[in-house]
Amino acid sequence: MSEIQTAMTLLISTFEKYAGREGNKHTLNKAELKDLLQSELGEMLGRANDKTAVDRIFSELDANRDNSVDFEEFGKMIFCLTVMCHEYFIGKK
Repeated sequence: MSEIQTAMTLLISTFEKYAGREGNKHTLNKAELKDLLQSELGEMLGRANDKTAVDRIFSELDANRDNSVDFEEFGKMIFCLTVMCHEYFIGKK
């Protein structure tokens, strides 16, 4: 398996690990998103324990306002974080 395939598999399995703990297995509710952010991205985000920050992230991700974050909405967050990291490391060179 290529590195890109491995990364995609990891993203999907991470989403699935947290989605549906409290309901729909295809979406994250706010508590599930908070758990994912704290456990998987806590060091990167730094404010994953801040309720206001988590509320804001959830609100921004929930594009269709159905009070849940589906995989496409989650993917947009991962893409944005990846772009920010890329810009950070390019700036360091």
